[in-house]
Amino acid sequence: PSVLDSFALLSGQLNTLNKVLKHEKTPLLRNQVIIPLVLSPDRDEEIMRQTEGRVPVFSHEVVPDHLRTKPDPEVEEQEKQLITDAARISPDAAQKQIQSLNKMCSNLLEKISKEERESESGGLRQNKQTFNPADTNALVAAVAFGKGLSNRRPPGSGASVQSGQPGAGAIIAGASGMQQVPMTGAPAQQQPMLAGVQMAPAGQPGKG
Repeated sequence: PSVLDSFALLSGQLNTLNKVLKHEKTPLLRNQVIIPLVLSPDRDEEIMRQTEGRVPVFSHEVVPDHLRTKPDPEVEEQEKQLITDAARISPDAAQKQIQSLNKMCSNLLEKISKEERESESGGLRQNKQTFNPADTNALVAAVAFGKGLSNRRPPGSGASVQSGQPGAGAIIAGASGMQQVPMTGAPAQQQPMLAGVQMAPAGQPGKG
């Protein structure tokens, strides 16, 4: 009820103000002259708030610019010249000029939008990462230091290697290249052990 009462009061006041302004005896506001009564070189916070920070002071320097109802004489002369030139052009010629200007603006906008799209796509291509640093570091650590590799032998790795299969020893040696085999202090007669598989000495065929 209080909101409705306030709204009714405001509505009545606005109707009264409109009636006063529309009355025939009320002079037109556009014919009235605003005269500044107080000019001060000091900063006025109220004016700053009303003008959203554009006018800090209301002094004799800014009053002619802000209370001016007509443009500068030079601007007014240029405007008159433009109006005179526009009146001399026929409607067909004016329409052609308008179409030509619109076409130029459309082409310019297309070029600008195309350059923006190309720059955005180029930036995305440059910023897009094509690898995973974590995976790369894990691979480097595994190859260089054997980090993360399992010490378990694959199934069937304990079987002896037949001499009739060329490259079998190379495959096992390559598979066990990441495992460290202690060689210090071993006797000369001891046969090398690779990944738990005893290699047959040279000149002896592997046992079946």
